[in-house]
Amino acid sequence: MTIEITGHMLIGKTAVHGSERQLHAIDPSSGRDIEPAFGAGNANDVARACKLAQQAFDSYRDTALGQRAQFLEQIATNIIDIGPALIQRAMQESGLPQARLEGERGRTVAQLRLFAKVVRDGRWLGATLDSALPERTPPRPDLRLRKIGLGPVAVFGASNFPLAFSVAGGDTTSALAAGCPVVVKAHSAHPGTSELVGKAIQAAVVSCNLPEGVFSLLFGDGRQVGQALVSNPAIKAVGFTGSRQGGMALVRAAAQRDEPIPVYAEMSSINPMFLLPDALATKARQIGAGFVDSLTLGAGQFCTNPGLVIAIEGQYLTAFSDAAIAALQAKSAATMLTPGIHAAYTEGVGQLAMITGVRLLARGQVAATPCGGQAALFMTDADTFLSTPALENEVFGACSLVVSCRSFEQMQEVAEHVTGQLTATLFLTATDHALARQLLPTLERKAGRILVNGYPTGVEVSHAMVHGGPFPATSDSRSTSVGASAIERFLRPVCYQDIPADLLPASLQDGNPLGLWRVSDGELMLA
Repeated sequence: MTIEITGHMLIGKTAVHGSERQLHAIDPSSGRDIEPAFGAGNANDVARACKLAQQAFDSYRDTALGQRAQFLEQIATNIIDIGPALIQRAMQESGLPQARLEGERGRTVAQLRLFAKVVRDGRWLGATLDSALPERTPPRPDLRLRKIGLGPVAVFGASNFPLAFSVAGGDTTSALAAGCPVVVKAHSAHPGTSELVGKAIQAAVVSCNLPEGVFSLLFGDGRQVGQALVSNPAIKAVGFTGSRQGGMALVRAAAQRDEPIPVYAEMSSINPMFLLPDALATKARQIGAGFVDSLTLGAGQFCTNPGLVIAIEGQYLTAFSDAAIAALQAKSAATMLTPGIHAAYTEGVGQLAMITGVRLLARGQVAATPCGGQAALFMTDADTFLSTPALENEVFGACSLVVSCRSFEQMQEVAEHVTGQLTATLFLTATDHALARQLLPTLERKAGRILVNGYPTGVEVSHAMVHGGPFPATSDSRSTSVGASAIERFLRPVCYQDIPADLLPASLQDGNPLGLWRVSDGELMLA
């Protein structure tokens, strides 16, 4: 599939060059603008996209499960058919290496195909039937429940994943799977990549005979286009991955509407790693080297980056630190995604270095490119960490802090102190299990995913995955943005009482014409 990058937004089936101002992607490895210019949209463009989405909603949510699944699979096929041009453009706009982006494209396609399977099996409908009991006092009516899509969803593309968390990323895919039209605001860092993927979705809408308002793609300023999008009454939910400042701005805008709506914002996380005593004593150097590999992966630009390490002071923590220092000093500076992200990272590292009680352990190799991120590792004691709120601030990039504790009891105190996280990791041996049992209840309250003897970078797209967590990791800890359960964010239940048989949706009809697993009078059955 040959697709030309034109700088146009996609509003339904129409290509529109925004008239607000001209935007360029920037090559982070050189600092140069990348052609073509993209026209930024305005409030009128937002209103048009939202109106089309609203008009498409009832028709799209009523599509047969097979047709909707085929739509998701067609998007996946169209993305693959773009070929090397997609990877080349994404490399140019993000500075990420070819292998990383090819892997990310594979992940993007895999999650589209996963949700196609989720749609087909229909369990997400939650079909539930309670038979009428006319002889009971009082009588029980015939009650049937299914879940439907909330309505049009606004999705904000992420900076650090130009494919998997962007135009056809997890938020878009799960919303489309739920039967919700999507209006995407592309991230300004990769507009060309966004247009290519957007056209792949647009083509799938046409080939699957769906209403044009099922998908639109907008470019523009976050405060202008983004706020207008969240404030539009047609939008019923928001998916966002980015900074806490940006996420909370959307949460406030959504709460101030005449009709408040949910915002599923993934924001900030420092992903603590707890090194329990026997694991530290027996595998300190191995853990230290692996930690640095995880820390510096992708220039540290992962929301699951291990930004905090907690362990008990002593010779084994020194061995861990020595291994981490040696590994970090050998790491080349990697190009960061944008000049703005690089500047924020540099400022964050500088601020951390100025905090009393914090000392620099090591830096990676000096950068040779304008946006090269030089990795950094710091150390402090638990007393300083517990009394210094700024030490919990995320530094987005390859920067981490080691916290030394006097005892396991102080390690528990640190665990209780940290705020909500996407992940928490335990390194342990069988000897450490008793201590792990004491930490686990706290970590369950603090994190959406708990790992043992692994590193948090890398999020599997699967049925059991949770990529979420208590605030400030996300704005809603009850959901996940990765994995099959992500569809639940964009659904709501509807109960049908004494509805005539010929008016019931197929998922609730007698005889189970869709062949779904349903709860009938409290029993799960295929009937």
